Amino acid sequence: MSSFDFLWQLLDEHGVIPNLKAEALQLWNTFTLEERRAIYRAIREKLRAGKFVNFNPVKAIRDNAPKNQLPQSITLNEYYRRFGTTEEQGGWQMQNPTGHQVIYVK
Repeated sequence: MSSFDFLWQLLDEHGVIPNLKAEALQLWNTFTLEERRAIYRAIREKLRAGKFVNFNPVKAIRDNAPKNQLPQSITLNEYYRRFGTTEEQGGWQMQNPTGHQVIYVK
């Protein structure tokens, strides 16, 4: 079971809008493992405490994503492994600060 499956199960029990699953998965895949864990914990704790979690899964993920983080960077190879493309997406931008190695910064 993937980390998204666990998140989806949590949201589904809450009454999530099911036709946004693919869009939510696409957004989920833009986060690092640490960010995903933080999002899952935040949503789980809000639900346990009876606090509001958006029924739109995309908004629920965005609302609970870690805020005010320092810019992240990954290598071209790491980016390709994560997204299966070199096209910019999910807030990532291609840069070549040294003129020798492409990185992606978010």
